[in-house]
Amino acid sequence: MESNKKYWKGLEELKNTPEFVEKNKNEFAESLPMEEVLNEAGLSTVAPRRDFLKALGFGLGAVTLAACERAPVHKSIPYLVKPEEVVPGIPNYYVSSFNGHSVLVKTREGRPIKIEGNPNCVLGKGSLDAVGQASILELYDVSKLKTPKLNNESASWPAVDSFVKSELNKVQASGKKIRIVASTINSPSTKAVIADFAAKYPATKLIQSDAVSYTGIVKANENSFGKAVLPHYSFDKADVIVSFGADFLGTWISPLEFNRQYVANRGIKSLKNNKMSRHIQFEAGMSLTGMNADARIALKPSEEGSALIILYRALGGTALVGAKKLSLKAENAIALAAKELLAAKGKALVVSGSNDVSIQILVNAINSLLGSYGTTIDLDNPSYQYAGNDAEFVDFINELKRGEVGAVFFLNSNPAYDYKHVKEFSDALSKVSLKVSFADRIDETASLCNVIAPNLHYLESWSDANPVAGYYTIVQPTINPVYNGRSAEQGLLIWSDNPVKDYYAYVKNNWEKSILPAAGKTWKELLQTGSVSTGAKPAGAYTFSRDLNTVAQTIINASQVLARGGNETNEKIDAYGAQSINVELHLYQSVALRDGKYANNAWLQELPDPVSKVTWDNYIAINPKHAEKLGIAEFDLLEIKTGKHSITLPALFQPGQAIGSVSVALGYGRSKAGKAGNEVGKNAYPLINYANGTFQTVTTAVISKTGGKYELAQTQTHHSYEGRNIIRETTFNEYKKDPYAGTGKSHGEHKSYDLWPEHKQPGHSWVMAIDLNACTGCGACIVACKVENNVPVVGRDEVRRRREMHWLRIDRYYTFNESGKGITEENEIRGLADMEDVSVVNQPMLCQHCDHAPCETVCPVLATVHSSEGLNMMAYNRCIGTRYCANNCPYKVRRFNWFNYWNDSRFDNYMNNEFTQLVLNPDVTTRFRGVMEKCSLCVQRIQAGKLQAKTEKRPLRDLEIQTACQQTCPTNAIIFGDLNDPNSEVSKALSNERTYYVLEEINTKPGVGYQTKVRNV
Repeated sequence: MESNKKYWKGLEELKNTPEFVEKNKNEFAESLPMEEVLNEAGLSTVAPRRDFLKALGFGLGAVTLAACERAPVHKSIPYLVKPEEVVPGIPNYYVSSFNGHSVLVKTREGRPIKIEGNPNCVLGKGSLDAVGQASILELYDVSKLKTPKLNNESASWPAVDSFVKSELNKVQASGKKIRIVASTINSPSTKAVIADFAAKYPATKLIQSDAVSYTGIVKANENSFGKAVLPHYSFDKADVIVSFGADFLGTWISPLEFNRQYVANRGIKSLKNNKMSRHIQFEAGMSLTGMNADARIALKPSEEGSALIILYRALGGTALVGAKKLSLKAENAIALAAKELLAAKGKALVVSGSNDVSIQILVNAINSLLGSYGTTIDLDNPSYQYAGNDAEFVDFINELKRGEVGAVFFLNSNPAYDYKHVKEFSDALSKVSLKVSFADRIDETASLCNVIAPNLHYLESWSDANPVAGYYTIVQPTINPVYNGRSAEQGLLIWSDNPVKDYYAYVKNNWEKSILPAAGKTWKELLQTGSVSTGAKPAGAYTFSRDLNTVAQTIINASQVLARGGNETNEKIDAYGAQSINVELHLYQSVALRDGKYANNAWLQELPDPVSKVTWDNYIAINPKHAEKLGIAEFDLLEIKTGKHSITLPALFQPGQAIGSVSVALGYGRSKAGKAGNEVGKNAYPLINYANGTFQTVTTAVISKTGGKYELAQTQTHHSYEGRNIIRETTFNEYKKDPYAGTGKSHGEHKSYDLWPEHKQPGHSWVMAIDLNACTGCGACIVACKVENNVPVVGRDEVRRRREMHWLRIDRYYTFNESGKGITEENEIRGLADMEDVSVVNQPMLCQHCDHAPCETVCPVLATVHSSEGLNMMAYNRCIGTRYCANNCPYKVRRFNWFNYWNDSRFDNYMNNEFTQLVLNPDVTTRFRGVMEKCSLCVQRIQAGKLQAKTEKRPLRDLEIQTACQQTCPTNAIIFGDLNDPNSEVSKALSNERTYYVLEEINTKPGVGYQTKVRNV
């Protein structure tokens, strides 16, 4: 890949539209709100000079007098008896578990303030994803119920218990059924509690149903090998990975674990050994996984089945007739993938994101031909992260309709939001006499129930998890229940007259009886380590021997139905929907909100989507070429309809989207989530297709214009590098020939000249290295930084005004694929005409802590200065908000506080209350209106680490101090440390041949170095 390759953040930058030029040519992106400021002072911008001076003089006098007044008294309540383990100012850490991943919980003076991955966790190895980082905010969510509800009235727990037991006895006597509806339960103790409950009430049955289903994989394995399990995949053992629509780095099954595995064969250590895995992605919509692929081929959903049939045939499988003719590029890619998969036999892996049983059976046959079972796929130590059964849930709905159910309990389940037919469900549920929800708020399903028994947050309760066979984690409370909630399991124990009423005792007994003896650990050791392993079974090799002809025919039939929706047309849609166009619809989970469970988390709502960089909304992603042919402009409001269901969303032009298809994110459109999540986006679950016993996220749809527009809040093109080259990229073959390939330098540094004397850093010199080959763009670092450094949420409207506050952003750059050749004007025009064949590079961008920092030279009050340890530091009390520093920063990483986000009623959806502010890190100052802020490289952690070493009378150890972004990164893409220590990991990383510095030609001497992106093409 030559140096003349062109990279662009968005279509407006590529086309250099007048709007883009106008937005980025001004010295400041936004003008100061002088009218608003003067109005607050009782003036206007047209006030006479005399009035202005009078007001100014009075204001100065008033401020002086106010300063002399006695400050308000805030009384603090000291400990009567101080807890032995609590020392003010010193954090305590406890182990717990989130979604099966063992975590460390940091508490300050008894309140949890930060979640980190537990290094003992076999899945995350000390890392954590964005959802895990943000989960702590939900502990302090003011939208949660304060007390239980009985018939829409607040009630005591004894009253609730008496009512439920009475109703259960009536149901039992009537002979009606009792159903517990839950998302996947992999907690051994919860399963035992439900079993005890069912023993008391024999009519009880557990119905497990996940909003986004993996039933197709489970049923396919039962059909193929007689094992109804979800396999445990090992991407780190695969030399060649081929994925058909499986976003395994974003949302598919276990993305935190898969990110770590994936980069194991692609990072610095692997490349130093001249080893790099090969990844080919076939998909309809651009995904996080597709962005990271070495080769990505856009396929419509209707073409996936044919592609798999062609691949199976190319691998030496039996001839299966009926495959649809694909594009020449797609068929060539499949032929190449088959060749590489066969060469990597035993170390190959093929996965599909489809929930269609037939497609997953064909994938099983392909992996059997490749010898993947027992190496990259483990059926004997399966994953228990998803065990939902779609057909059982549909049977449950039919039971409700027939009036056969007398009592139903909803545990971590919200079908009134995420079921396809909401009205059908609510009407059927009305026939049930006892309806109990364990939701922590009055959500969509809880609002239909006569009992709401609010469950506890995982940081308030005891529980456990068994995410993968042989691996168990403990959930332990780190704070007393904030509100009057109670664990759902304790309720079931009480209602079933279990002799053990305390759930803590139940969990402890269960572990000491069933799990700890096999692990050879004690209860005390478990509470210190957070997890145990009981040993894995040997992974067996499985051979596929079923006939595939019927399977192939089923796939082709389903593809033909889908294809009717995605045929290209030259007709345009008129402005008012009189004409509609058929498309193929691809539904997916967003990386931040997932299935919608976390919709009320403002940190996740404001996390830019890794692909589109949109916040606070979902949208209809459409290929620009396709949109142009249909007469659709970006942000046009489109109605998308499947059967009787329709929603209206804005169009977003998405390079890489398969022409003839559109993509819409699930997890939005909540109506009863809370202040932050209500009415954000539209609910796309009614568009899901139910076919062949499973809920499927691909279907046919009709789109039409509504005549309106809606501007999405995107972050990507809020700043411009004015065409300067900041991305370095090369191929694996070029790298093997020359390790400096793509860096722009050849075996040495370029000569530079300085206008300033060198900064002497005799003690520590704090620097950072970021490996572009390891960064997948998942966004975990953004949320971790936000939590650690009290970075405010600003909301949709402020993001639209380019006022987002993230200290760390991940820039996404597109480039056209032209067989590794440079982009000529002719090729660029040809690429614009297609927009399917693009590749992506992600680049984390934060304050570069330049030795020759342009911001420092222009600050009139020395609010930004350089430390003796190489940090560019901010003195907030000095800052007067001129924003000269932001203008002079070539990396555009400084953020200006337009408001006091912590106590402004306009931001009431987040932290405008004292209770939610308990999550704030007391070691980091919250900034106020008119002040500039930016990345500090977690200076508070640096100081804490230095103090700890000084107290213990020893030197600092390498990696003892970790920034928040580094600590959470699932792929170890970020390394922080002391450059003055030649043996430190960061020194070794920055001495790597792939290292370069962004805009090093302007000689700012950044303290953050990047390693060149390498593609195995």
